[in-house]
Amino acid sequence: MPQSLSLVYTHIVFSTKNRVKLIDEPIQHRLFEYLGGVCKGLECNPLKVGGYLDHVHILCTLSRKITQAKLLEEIKKESSKWIKTIDSKYQNFYWQNGYGSFSVNPSEIDKVVKYIQNQEEHHKKRTFQDEYMAFLKEYNIEYDERYVWD
Repeated sequence: MPQSLSLVYTHIVFSTKNRVKLIDEPIQHRLFEYLGGVCKGLECNPLKVGGYLDHVHILCTLSRKITQAKLLEEIKKESSKWIKTIDSKYQNFYWQNGYGSFSVNPSEIDKVVKYIQNQEEHHKKRTFQDEYMAFLKEYNIEYDERYVWD
């Protein structure tokens, strides 16, 4: 009997619109759980979700039943609608239009999980913009900086 087998790990990174620091302490944990739940609902098993005040990191598998673009569309759409219902201070919450999605070697999963767990400490020394540009450089991704920071 034929089988279609796939195991693709992806590290997704995106920020709030204009990097506004809206992912504050009262909402952070709930937002990360919600993002993981959206992934799970789309059969993209979340391994770790985290981030900091202006951005998130999601380490998950990519289901063979959904495109990367559709996964991101659903994650952003559902979480943006949800967070606006939590409190009026989040009524102007939006995600940036773009995102980064980076493949992860299975042997590097623990390293990426630790990286996501240590976001608060990490961002005492480095901005989100610096972090994101380092990912683009590490993965040799060509980009036009005019469109990276929408």
